[in-house]
Amino acid sequence: MKLIRFTDVDALRDEIFKNSLEQFILVQLDDKKVTFDSNFQQRMEEVAADSDASITYSWFREKDGDKISLHPVNDYQFGSVRDNFDFGSVVLLNAADVLAASESFSPDESTAPDGGWYALRLRMSIGKTIAALPEYLYTVEKIDFRKSGEKQHDYVDPRNSFYQAAMERVFTDFLTEIDGMVALNPVRINLSEGNFPVEASVIIPVRNRVSTIGDAVASALRQNPEFPFNVIVVDNGSTDGTRELLESINDDRLVLITVEDTDFLGIGGCWNKAILSEHCGRFAVQLDSDDLYPSPDVLSQVVEKFYEERAAMVVGSYLMTDFNLNPIPPGVIDHREWTALNGANNALRINGFGAPRAFYTPVVRSILFPNVSYGEDYAMALRVSREYAVGRIYEPIYYCRRWGGNSDADLSIEKENKNNEYKDFLRSVELIARIRANMEREDNAVQS
Repeated sequence: MKLIRFTDVDALRDEIFKNSLEQFILVQLDDKKVTFDSNFQQRMEEVAADSDASITYSWFREKDGDKISLHPVNDYQFGSVRDNFDFGSVVLLNAADVLAASESFSPDESTAPDGGWYALRLRMSIGKTIAALPEYLYTVEKIDFRKSGEKQHDYVDPRNSFYQAAMERVFTDFLTEIDGMVALNPVRINLSEGNFPVEASVIIPVRNRVSTIGDAVASALRQNPEFPFNVIVVDNGSTDGTRELLESINDDRLVLITVEDTDFLGIGGCWNKAILSEHCGRFAVQLDSDDLYPSPDVLSQVVEKFYEERAAMVVGSYLMTDFNLNPIPPGVIDHREWTALNGANNALRINGFGAPRAFYTPVVRSILFPNVSYGEDYAMALRVSREYAVGRIYEPIYYCRRWGGNSDADLSIEKENKNNEYKDFLRSVELIARIRANMEREDNAVQS
């Protein structure tokens, strides 16, 4: 079987017409040097035929000099709609499905900077099987040696803004086709209702961050709004002196909630502890235990945005820094891809919402975070944006420090896959919920 280097969908269609008797077409998605195992073609075609798969791909190995490392890839879920989903270097495509999926391509899909691959594989996933073989069937030369923490912000690097805008258009077309778009009239909230002990609470979950938690708390306590606020720190069984440091801080605005390992709480569970606490204010504002607010005006800006937008969630922008607060690439992360009209839809395509995140407490109490330590904030933001208005602040109001102690600084491929798998799961659930909501709206409209 001929291996075809993918360039664009039109060229791929031409290749299929040239080989009209072939059921499958083998396509390479990058320029890496590939060495196939002897049973590669037989296994790929066998699985593709038996499962009637539209796209078939497999695990692979990476070669770095004389060193060989294993590179498993994730199974494709309904919510695996991010444009950087890792299929590996080679995919086996059902030729008839390629032609059917690309027959009515829009101009945005046909002229996308990736040649239309993202649009094609989204279309090919509708109502079809996408099969991942958990077998290592080929080897490629490794070319990206960056650590996970260095790669995770590629999608918001300003240098990639044109590409991301194009992928958003493609994804919006896909959502429209499957009826997964959220309503254009998000709920605006009357934020003056209810009684709270303070107007805002800074929420800081922490575990074993004795070298950074003092700075984080100090930056929160330095806030100088015209309204009362407090700082709620949830110490999750720290054993390195973090708890003792927090207990030594003499400030009535600091509320320390302590939990132990036997409570089995992740970061999301710690957030729930703070949110459900009697001390929690009308608005709950994020601060990670190794990050900082750069000025005493952050809380004021966030709360002002809540009232301005009557929003259930406000998301700011941040500056990437090293441990000593020196700016590092890619610099300011402002998520300007978020728009009032399409942000809640595009949020399903990308891996984050920005920081700091802040929430209207009654809404979050009605939903609650999943009790996990990765993706808990993304889950909440997806759920809130499905229904409610979201306010954005595009100037940096947060220092996100990168250092060796970050939990995502240098992940193994297995851990990266696990994280991506969970976010794909969250997208799957959210996408189904949005489609169902649209179907119910349409049914109600017909009945009325």
